[in-house]
Amino acid sequence: MPSLRLGARQTQTPHLSPRLQKAVQLLQMPTAEFIQSVMGAMNENPFLEEDEAPAPPAQLAAEWPGLSAAPSARASHDAGGDGLSVLDREPATPTLHEHLHAQLRLLRLPDRQFLLSSLIVEELTDDGYLNTPLASICADYGVEPADGDELHAALRTVQSLEPAGVGARDLQECLRLQLPAVSCPLQRALCDAVLQKAAEGSGPQAMRQLAARLDVPAHAVRDALERLRHLDPHPGWRYGAQPVPYIVPDVIAHKARGQWTVSLNEAVVPRVRVNRQYQQLLQPRQDAAGSADEAPADDGARAASRDLTAQLAEARWTVRNVQQRFSTVLDVAKAILKRQPHFLEYGPIGMRPLSLKEIAEDVGAHVSTISRVTNNKYMQTPFGLFELKYFFSRAMATPAGRDSSPTAIRGLVQEILAADDGTRPLSDVDIARQLERQGIRIARRTVTKYRQQLRIPPAEQRAAARL
Repeated sequence: MPSLRLGARQTQTPHLSPRLQKAVQLLQMPTAEFIQSVMGAMNENPFLEEDEAPAPPAQLAAEWPGLSAAPSARASHDAGGDGLSVLDREPATPTLHEHLHAQLRLLRLPDRQFLLSSLIVEELTDDGYLNTPLASICADYGVEPADGDELHAALRTVQSLEPAGVGARDLQECLRLQLPAVSCPLQRALCDAVLQKAAEGSGPQAMRQLAARLDVPAHAVRDALERLRHLDPHPGWRYGAQPVPYIVPDVIAHKARGQWTVSLNEAVVPRVRVNRQYQQLLQPRQDAAGSADEAPADDGARAASRDLTAQLAEARWTVRNVQQRFSTVLDVAKAILKRQPHFLEYGPIGMRPLSLKEIAEDVGAHVSTISRVTNNKYMQTPFGLFELKYFFSRAMATPAGRDSSPTAIRGLVQEILAADDGTRPLSDVDIARQLERQGIRIARRTVTKYRQQLRIPPAEQRAAARL
């Protein structure tokens, strides 16, 4: 009969310390996010300071002219010495509310009307609409109640601001506020009439009746509809747009003395170091704390010394972490370049199959570390900017007994389609046959998948576009 028994047993399981967990998290961060993390540590830790930024190597600057002018994460000072970076000096796009408040301040309005207009601006949505009932605005802000005339006067003030259409309470009102831009009074009146009919849900028959009732040709109504379609239904979206995120390479492949090599893009490496002066000031306190005769007089001084010591250790760890991260990225990039030399000469068709395990063996790291390093890290090549994981792909066996990379096959598909003269556009079956003649046998559906990844339409659409 089975029986239950309690017992104790010792086992060993891997456990990541908090600091190691943080190191893993920082390693897999995108470079821009990592730079922000380092800069945040510099702001919080008094032992961290910026190191002087060296200029990029002359050879790299000659091959990649944009590199010398690239904004650096560490370049926080310019020639003027005012502490502003190049990015800080870029003009910021004002938000819609900031833009409207600036216009209100330029108008000579009575204090009461200025206040109510400002409250209405604050209630506008990001696309410029007013969804809050006018009657509740004063109560929401704890302002003395206003009558309907005051509120409508303030609303008209807001609706007179740029961009035209802000302050509208629905789409019809938004478009109608933009009609004054139509120079011809007759066309403006026709647009207003068409807008009214369209708001009532009228169909094409009602539009023909409108043309007959106004005694205008049908094409005039169509022109009015076309003009209405060109009005902006979201006027507020022109302001407060988010900046376009740019991808900056972590490593750059370049040719030196006829050989391809790879180097770090110094413009994205945070230049951070431990402040030597502060470190030297703390050293006597550490020595005194370790001496029984010169121990700190009270617990407060002892605690302060411990906090400073912890911050110094954290600063040293941060500096080592920055060095280790980019050293690992460079080692992985070199290993990739060593196994993908034909890519730099011939492009995607020169890609060979590559696994994370191969690079892990070359670098002497775990496969999971290589996986983290190759995500969101980029290499600049003569054929463009590629994420490091782009260079990895499984092997596909060919009838000739050679392994081929799906990336290379996709590159061949692109070359075949680029060479197509268009007189008789090649179908996916034709492409598969051409690949088979080159010793690569793949299914037609695989060709279709690669063609779709290249965003190339099928043969029927290419033929129709040629006509």
